[in-house]
Amino acid sequence: MSLSDQLSDIISSLGGFGPIGWLSVAFCGLLLAELLLLRATPSQARRVIGLLTLLTLVVAGLWAVLLPWRGFLFMRLLYVDNQALFFQVVVALSGVLVVGYERLMGADSRADSAGKLPLEWYALLVAMTLGLFLMTQSVNLLSLYLSVELVSICSYLLTALTTTRKASEGGIKYLLFGAVSSAIMLYGMSLLYGMTGTLDLTADAFGAELARQDAAVATVAVLLTLSGLLFKLAGVPFHVWTPDAYEAAPVPVAAFFSVAPKAAAVLVLMRVITALPVESESGAATVGALQTPLAVLALAGILIGNLSALRQTDAKRLLAYSSIAHAGFLLVGVVALNEAGFEAVLFYAGTYLFISLAAFFLIDLLASSQGHTLAIRDFAGLGSRQPVLSVALTVVMLALTGLPPTVGFTAKLLSFSALYDAWQLSGKPWLLALFALGLLNALISLVYYLRIPFLLFFRPMPSTVGGEASAGVLPRGALWLAVGLVVPILAFFLKPDWLAGLIASW
Repeated sequence: MSLSDQLSDIISSLGGFGPIGWLSVAFCGLLLAELLLLRATPSQARRVIGLLTLLTLVVAGLWAVLLPWRGFLFMRLLYVDNQALFFQVVVALSGVLVVGYERLMGADSRADSAGKLPLEWYALLVAMTLGLFLMTQSVNLLSLYLSVELVSICSYLLTALTTTRKASEGGIKYLLFGAVSSAIMLYGMSLLYGMTGTLDLTADAFGAELARQDAAVATVAVLLTLSGLLFKLAGVPFHVWTPDAYEAAPVPVAAFFSVAPKAAAVLVLMRVITALPVESESGAATVGALQTPLAVLALAGILIGNLSALRQTDAKRLLAYSSIAHAGFLLVGVVALNEAGFEAVLFYAGTYLFISLAAFFLIDLLASSQGHTLAIRDFAGLGSRQPVLSVALTVVMLALTGLPPTVGFTAKLLSFSALYDAWQLSGKPWLLALFALGLLNALISLVYYLRIPFLLFFRPMPSTVGGEASAGVLPRGALWLAVGLVVPILAFFLKPDWLAGLIASW
């Protein structure tokens, strides 16, 4: 391609680069606004920066919804399609809800100044959103690696941004595990480039050359490349960072981690898998050959997440292990390797947005109402003092378990239905094992998901809490935002075709 053609392609690509370009400009603008507001009071600066961040994320999400462009950008580095835009909306909406909750909680006026998020977290959240937007459009190994690293660096900083010792420890652990997974992923990418001679996942040469390679080497290269995506997904075996990072990070940051990186990572995972050849001369490194390893990883994530959550005494660590289990459930649709499975992944990610954020927000509000403690035993007896929050949290826990009348049941039903169809076609025993043990784990998860509602309604409040005197006054806006997230959880169960139709027609 001549230089003039390259320049023309770059200029024409700007039409599909709008949301990402907007986030890039807004990130620089937020940094500049922080400098301009140095002389303002902390509450005024936080209010202005918070509103600018909300505006930035809302505009990015609406731009993605209304973007008419479809196709490749910047000489096939990025690709805009309906799935990319859908996940961008999920990421932007999660950012809006997280920032909105943080502002409604009045974080600048909390007594716990040591654990308070500093002003820089808004710009870092926008930068992380920028990286996630790039991840959803990446179809080149180079752009994929750079976007994953941008998301990772922002994640490390957000985890360790507060001044507490726990935040520093969690940030260092997150960084160490992230560096290892990044190095493994980069090594796998280098192997793929050496085998295929291209970084473009959509190029015909990528699948054709990979099909000619030695079976074992090609399969190992693909699995190594997927390690970085499993790290962002909190999937086994790159899940070890999750409990410490979630516990160390403030609730808004942990809530964002539980949704946005998972959504972007699972889309890229599907892109990498579908780029593999259908048939191979060596008999491996094909889409079908990866079905069994992915089924093993999904089952391991479900088992480890649920069994580890049984032993937790801290609510945020419990949600962290729940997040690991749900990463396994997200992989169930990917393992099916059919259109129904991929549509189930989209549905699961869209509904998990509301379920996960509601869980974090409601638990944080209940903790704030009785002394900011997140120990599960301290939730005993709060059902009578906070009936609205307690009922809402019970609904969310049912959704996390996958029981009706919540959309969590519908999401799991779609995923496992697609998996069952895949098993009938292939007859692979690991698919049947994932189907049976995955459903069995829904019963295991009942034990720890319903532990908090049981304490809320059926156990008396400990005398050490101090009765009504210890009750905190909750911000009304944050309370109704958290409770309002329960509405789509119930509505999408009654009318799942609303979201399914949106996904199909996007």
